[in-house]
Amino acid sequence: MIHPHLVITHSALALTLLAGAAQAETFTLQSPDERLSVNIDVAQKVTWSVNLDDAPAIAPSTIGLTVKGLGDIASEAKLISVDRNEVNTRHSPAVKHKSADITEHYRELSLRFDNEFGVDFRVYDDGVAYRFVGEYSEPITVQDETMALNFPAGATTLFPEEESLISHYERLYVPSKVADITPGRFASLPAYIGVNDINIVFTEADLYDYPGMFLYGTGQDGFSAGFSNLVTEATPMAGSEDRNQNLSFGDAIAQTQGDRHYPWRVAVISDDDGALVESQLVWLLSRANQLDDTSWIKPGRIAWDWYNANNLFDVDFKSGINTQTYKSYIDFAADYGLEYVILDEGWTKSTTNLLEMNPDIDVHELVRYGQSKGVEIILWALWGPLDQDYQNILKTYGEWGVAGIKTDFMQRSDQEMVNFYEKIAREAAKHELLVDFHGGFKPAGLRRAYPNVMSYEGVKGNENNKWSADVTPEHTVTLPFIRMVAGPMDFTPGALRNAHIANHHISHYRPVSLGTRAHQVAMYAVYESALQMLCESPSTYRREPKVTEFISQFPADWDETHVLDAQIADYILVARRNGDNWYIGAMTDDTARTLTIDFSFLGEGKFTLTALRDGINTEHFAEDYKIETQAVQASGKLTINLASSGGWAGVIKLTEQ
Repeated sequence: MIHPHLVITHSALALTLLAGAAQAETFTLQSPDERLSVNIDVAQKVTWSVNLDDAPAIAPSTIGLTVKGLGDIASEAKLISVDRNEVNTRHSPAVKHKSADITEHYRELSLRFDNEFGVDFRVYDDGVAYRFVGEYSEPITVQDETMALNFPAGATTLFPEEESLISHYERLYVPSKVADITPGRFASLPAYIGVNDINIVFTEADLYDYPGMFLYGTGQDGFSAGFSNLVTEATPMAGSEDRNQNLSFGDAIAQTQGDRHYPWRVAVISDDDGALVESQLVWLLSRANQLDDTSWIKPGRIAWDWYNANNLFDVDFKSGINTQTYKSYIDFAADYGLEYVILDEGWTKSTTNLLEMNPDIDVHELVRYGQSKGVEIILWALWGPLDQDYQNILKTYGEWGVAGIKTDFMQRSDQEMVNFYEKIAREAAKHELLVDFHGGFKPAGLRRAYPNVMSYEGVKGNENNKWSADVTPEHTVTLPFIRMVAGPMDFTPGALRNAHIANHHISHYRPVSLGTRAHQVAMYAVYESALQMLCESPSTYRREPKVTEFISQFPADWDETHVLDAQIADYILVARRNGDNWYIGAMTDDTARTLTIDFSFLGEGKFTLTALRDGINTEHFAEDYKIETQAVQASGKLTINLASSGGWAGVIKLTEQ
């Protein structure tokens, strides 16, 4: 639902140009608070730059779109109209990933050329975006989209470097100078760039019927854009035929309609580190809700099986991929108020037949049993077999009464794969199925158009603990400032086997997380995912009832989000509200820290805070923690101590108005 507060359109300049007056070639567009300014030059090509408080953030950068038979539509095109708008609007999203109420305030410059193409620029208080616009009557072939994204000398980056265009997009963020990223090296989005004291996270929004963008090094203070070309042939790869492919590519990036909006190229820009985490730009810049009814879409927490390899103990049956094991997961979910249980890989007889159950699994019985306890079932499905018969498969799942799907191993972001995401979201919605995209690219706005898209992986998350020691506290505290800026992430928190690097070991079937117990618990407040996993075995959680009861209080959606203190890749302190309750999470890297919580966000009344913090011996034994309760109110402050690789989590409940 949209509540327009103010919409102002200034079109006098457009009328003047159309009347044949001298054509302007340079324009300036300022943010509503007038701190950000975009300078645009269309004399020969379209070039733009950005300043924050008169300090350069993005240096002059040229953009273009090459269409077969038309050439570069932004090069030496005649400008025929200019339109300026200012919009101030409020939105109530169908799913409250970050907040229940979103303010949208921007100024826009729309340029149209004599070749039936144009470009739009928008400036918000926290960022800048541009997109190409086509008003061409015939289908077209896009051969390339060019972008030179340049920065002042000395710019730095946290670079999610890729090794191949075939990727799960689970990357570390490599610190480097932008100028040291040599040609040939490239990264997926979002990526971070630091310019003096200015933070920039570059990503994209409203991605549909078009490939995802990558950033390529130039060996200078900037990047160029790159894309996967159209896939012309895909054949199964020997040894992993069910999920990996050998691909052949054409010589263009997209075949699409000539009359369309292209993806927004988004730069979230702020000198406040926490503002990156609070930004809603990707959602705001994406298409509006395409669904008539969203009342059935329910965020929730999931008891997950794959991380813990179905390792149940203290039970009187043989655990594994069988009906009795999943009934035990359902019992656990019901006991702790969790909404969902997932049946991950193994519930089908084969990974290529998504309608034939493993003979040890009775999905119909699990759906019935779960419904009797208020718990719903989500099913895992490989993308390839799903794609081959998606209408029938999703219709059948809906008839079975399951709540959603987790589709996996997409590993691409070419036009065909981007279209797969949308058709699955659209078809799933017809049957009231939620969607979690795993093994694929980052969020890029689809969750606004189809709110049943609840979460994405595209993150080096907890499952990597099964085979590596890459998921370090420095990595986990970096994620909110880069990956999460694009949207929700299926990191799968909740590990209870915790260790510091000195005593960490890799175990595929009993994985161990890096960082303290409190660091892991704090993720339930810090990380956004409308389907939030509890990754540990139910048996392990039951042996730790105090921690499990504490975790189970954290919801999966939020009415408000406030970053109270933050420093990129070092630490974060965030407060989120759901209903009358507030939830706080603090995480740090390898450096122990003392932070202060200012409770002024609470408002009037008396409150009780229950906190889970690092224990006195956590520096040596990462699983050590302590739970404490105290009264707090808006006029107060609290000093909290985070151990090295530590954390702090709190639940605040109103006790007296």
